[in-house]
Amino acid sequence: MPRSVNAVASKARKKKIFKLAKGYFGRRKNVHTVAKNAVEKGLSYAYAHRRQKKGDFRKLWITRINAGVREHGLSYSVFINLLNENNINLDRKILSDMAMNDPQAFKALVEKVKK
Repeated sequence: MPRSVNAVASKARKKKIFKLAKGYFGRRKNVHTVAKNAVEKGLSYAYAHRRQKKGDFRKLWITRINAGVREHGLSYSVFINLLNENNINLDRKILSDMAMNDPQAFKALVEKVKK
């Protein structure tokens, strides 16, 4: 009996890999084994960096808050501590947005926690 191969399924698998490898340079885009390795590595980086992105944004927010609070004579850590003592529950994303886009409201918040 002759050997049966499922060419339709294997072509579909290769097609999926090549679609993901579109835009890669050299053999990474048109040789299946090389493209498969490149795509797998790229997908693992994408997975890791989706998680890393959360920390990156938190760092950005903290930097913006620190810059905004230093204009009013406080440091970031003192400001956050004062917020906690006064039971003001605003997250860093909101505080960062206030510091950048609404300096008057941010100043009022800083003055409120300073007292």
